[in-house]
Amino acid sequence: MDITIHQTFLPQNDPEAALGFYRDVLGFEVRNDVGFDGLRWITVGPAGQPDTAIVLSPPAMDPGLTEDEKKSIVEMMAKGTYAAVILAAQDLDKTFEQISGAGAEVVQEPVDQPYGVRDCAFRDPAGNMVRIQQRA
Repeated sequence: MDITIHQTFLPQNDPEAALGFYRDVLGFEVRNDVGFDGLRWITVGPAGQPDTAIVLSPPAMDPGLTEDEKKSIVEMMAKGTYAAVILAAQDLDKTFEQISGAGAEVVQEPVDQPYGVRDCAFRDPAGNMVRIQQRA
């Protein structure tokens, strides 16, 4: 089989703040920006990797969710416990300095983890955990 990761979804509750983080702080390209019924789905991805993307989507949009489930998702987003993405960088320390210098919420400074990776962590404007690992 030839299966790759093409897109993944992260919830966002403020499209402009999400763009400010993923485009302006992380340097991702905006690949698509679709509005419908007052909501926006924004597709971003790293430059030079056109086949890999993150869709920043409105939270709790699945029509099968109950109102209680939607409320739980929004509460979990606010606490930063709902969604996450792990990225990789060639120079983790330099990347950390650039992102933290841009005002992103730091969760963890670069550290060697006991499970064999060196990484750091931030929260995006919606509360999603964004971990960045040192690329080997």
